[in-house]
Amino acid sequence: MVLGRTLAVALVGLTGHVVDVEAHLAPALPAFTLVGLPDAALAESRDRVRAAVTSTGLAWPNRRITVNLSPATLPKSGSGFDLAIAVAALAGAEVVPPERVQDVVHLGELGLDGRLRPVRGVLPAVAAAVAAGRPRLVVPAGNVAEARLVPGAEVRGARTLAEVLSWHGADLEVPDTEPVRPEAPPVAVPPHALDLADVVGQQEARACLEVAAAGGHHLLMVGPPGTGKTMLASRLPGLLPDLADAQAVEVTAIHSIAGTFDPGDGLVRRPPFEDPHHTATAASVIGGGSGVPRPGAASRAHRGILFLDEAPEFATSVLQTLRQPLEHGELVLHRAHGAARYPARFQLVLAANPCPCGKAVGKGLDCTCRPEQRRRYFGRLSGPLLDRVDLQVELQPSRATDECGDATHVVAARVAAARAAQAERFAGLPWRTCAEAPASWLRDRLGADRAMRALLDGAVDRGTLSLRGADRVLRVAWTIADLDGRDAPNAGDIGSAIAMRTLGHA
Repeated sequence: MVLGRTLAVALVGLTGHVVDVEAHLAPALPAFTLVGLPDAALAESRDRVRAAVTSTGLAWPNRRITVNLSPATLPKSGSGFDLAIAVAALAGAEVVPPERVQDVVHLGELGLDGRLRPVRGVLPAVAAAVAAGRPRLVVPAGNVAEARLVPGAEVRGARTLAEVLSWHGADLEVPDTEPVRPEAPPVAVPPHALDLADVVGQQEARACLEVAAAGGHHLLMVGPPGTGKTMLASRLPGLLPDLADAQAVEVTAIHSIAGTFDPGDGLVRRPPFEDPHHTATAASVIGGGSGVPRPGAASRAHRGILFLDEAPEFATSVLQTLRQPLEHGELVLHRAHGAARYPARFQLVLAANPCPCGKAVGKGLDCTCRPEQRRRYFGRLSGPLLDRVDLQVELQPSRATDECGDATHVVAARVAAARAAQAERFAGLPWRTCAEAPASWLRDRLGADRAMRALLDGAVDRGTLSLRGADRVLRVAWTIADLDGRDAPNAGDIGSAIAMRTLGHA
C-alpha cells in the first residue's frame, strides 16, 4: 500500500484554491476511483490519464487506485487536474520518487497520446499557488507565456507527460513532440483604434461621452437609426486610459478563465469592450453554465465597456440581472454546489430607438407606431435600471453642414487629466473615479454653498430625481468640474449634470 501526493489548483470564480491530489494504491482488484466532488469533465480524466500513461510507454499499475482531491468539500471542475492525477498515481507506483513531486503544482489536460494540452484559467491558478507559498509549477508548453506573467512563479513548460516524469526522475524515453498550442481568440478591430473625429455633429452626445469616460459613468443614448449611437459607443474605449497594473491582472485573469486571452500580447492593458447581440441569453451576459459557472459578457467587460445596442430588444430577464453589478461591481452566481464571484465593474452604455419604427423624431410626424406601442417598447427599460444610468442623451439626425468635433487623442488627453485629478483626490481610498465614490463623501466636500444643495433637493422634491438619482447627479457634477480643472463643482456643474440626466426619453 503506497500513497503518492502532488498539488493542483481549483478555481471557483476568480478565487484559486490549492488542492492536494492523493493517490492511494492498494493490492486489490484493479480499479480507478476519483473522489472529492469532481464534475463530469474531471470524472472523465480517469480514462484520459490511463490512456496517456500507456501511450507514454509505462505499464498502468495493476492495483486498486483511489485518487482524492482534498479538500473534498470544494467543488472541482475541468480537465486541468489530469496531469496532477497522473503524477500522483505514478508517484504512488514509485515510477517517480514521491518526495520529488509532493510540493510541485501540476496543471494541464492530457491527450490520449500523452501530450499536454493548454487549459483555461492558468493565470489566476498560478497566482493562487504563488500566494499560497507554492511557487514551483509545471504547466503545458502552450500556457507558459501566461503563467510567467505572475511574479515569483517558478514555471516549467512541458510538451508531454513523459517529459514531466523525466524531470521528476523517471527512467523513460522522452519523444520529440510538437507542443499543443492554445486556441487563438478571435481577431477583431480594437475599439481604441476608432477615431471620434469620424462622428459628424452630435455635440451634446459627444459631451456626454466625454463626461462618461472621465468619470466612469453609465450612458443611455436615444435616437433614430443612423444618428451615430453605435459609432459613439464603439469609440468610448479609445477615450479611456490604460489599466493600472492591479486592474490589468484582474482583467487578464477573467479573460483567461473565459478563454479569450492571448498570452502573446501580455497582460490586458486596454479597457475591454463587449457588445453582445440583443438575442443573448442571461447566462451569456452575466455568466453561467453547469457546475462552476463561467464569466459572461458583463464580467469580461470588467474595467471596460458593456454596450447593449438596441437595448429594448434585450430580454427583460437579461436587463434586470444587470442591476446587481451596476450597484456592487461584482456578480455572484449561485449554483447547487456553491457560489462563484466575478468582478463586473463596467461602464454600461445603452443605445435605443425612440420607438419600434425609429421615426419618432421631433413631432414624430413620420412615425407609424401607436402611443401604446411606444410606451411598451421603451418601457422594457425599467425605471430601476434607468435610475442607475447617470447620463441620458437624445440624438437628432445630423445635417450635411455639421462639423466634426475633436479627435480621439484630443478628448482622451482631457479625460486623462480629469482621471489624474480624481486619482489625486481619492489617493489612499478604495475608489478611483467619481462614479465609484460614495455620494456622502462627495457631498461633505461641496463646501458652504447652499445653492448647490438646493438644486438637488429641489429636483428630488419635484420628483425629477430620486434620491439615488440625486447621488448620481452629484457624481457627474464632480466629473464636470474635473474636466474644467476646478477643485470642486459649482452650481452650474450641478445644473449641467441634471440636464445631462434628463435629456432622454427615460
